[in-house]
Amino acid sequence: MRNPFRYFNSLPEVIRLTVMMYIRYPLSLRQDEELLFERGVDICQETVRLWWNRLGPIFAAMKAMEIVERQACG
Repeated sequence: MRNPFRYFNSLPEVIRLTVMMYIRYPLSLRQDEELLFERGVDICQETVRLWWNRLGPIFAAMKAMEIVERQACG
């Protein structure tokens, strides 16, 4: 699998946190931006939208696979 973060200038940890918060909780892009700002990450909601559009399906699929693996293991 190729690196999904290769075209972004931000840290992969910040991108992963942002997208996972957006997937896990019912947040708007602005709320996601405000939560990150409280943690010291200053980005605009358009950046969050871009990350979500590109990486959201990848992380959602990974999360679904993890759930299936846990169920199969017992």
